[in-house]
Amino acid sequence: MISDLKKHYKNLLAKHGPSPEAVQHINKESQYKRFEVLSQIDSELNSVIDLGCGLGDMFQYLDSNNFKGKYLGLDFMPEFIALSTENFSEHQNTQFKTFDLMSEKIPTGFDYILLSGVFNNNQQNNEEFMLTTIKKMFESCEKGIAFNAMSTYVDFQDNNLYYSDPLKIFDYCKRNLTRRVVLKHDYLVKEGSIPFEYTIFLYKEERV
Repeated sequence: MISDLKKHYKNLLAKHGPSPEAVQHINKESQYKRFEVLSQIDSELNSVIDLGCGLGDMFQYLDSNNFKGKYLGLDFMPEFIALSTENFSEHQNTQFKTFDLMSEKIPTGFDYILLSGVFNNNQQNNEEFMLTTIKKMFESCEKGIAFNAMSTYVDFQDNNLYYSDPLKIFDYCKRNLTRRVVLKHDYLVKEGSIPFEYTIFLYKEERV
């Protein structure tokens, strides 16, 4: 399935060039709305891992909003990493690395780990992959994680996309990872639509 996904994104990049469409977004406006919601996990983001960074668009969003911290973008597509490294080479404290989530450990030492869109593609064992990834992210972060996903609270489902039950995911996080969980299911990424996706924040417990 990983090889199929790589082929899928190679085709998108060949068709659309380096653009939001190449990483399966409709346009930059909806993409940036997702980044806006994810970045609300903390008003001061001092160090961030962008898991599934694609072409570095989240860094571009953060940079345009005065982000001055440390950023690491990880993605399984070497083509995306090469383009991102070239495009943002002048930015200090910013790195992009090829990363295999299935076989490598997520780097530690970063306050927050953010993930956008990685759970959207329909593949084998979606739920297992999602829950395992969330657990890995939370174990690797210093302060918390934020991720988004397509919601089952919709009136139409695309067969190529994976939709998860936000209440089930919330419950898993609350019972197994931390008591400090936030579910956001009220925002729109597409004008005139409905909230067809959700974002969850997980925070590490306060040390007494």
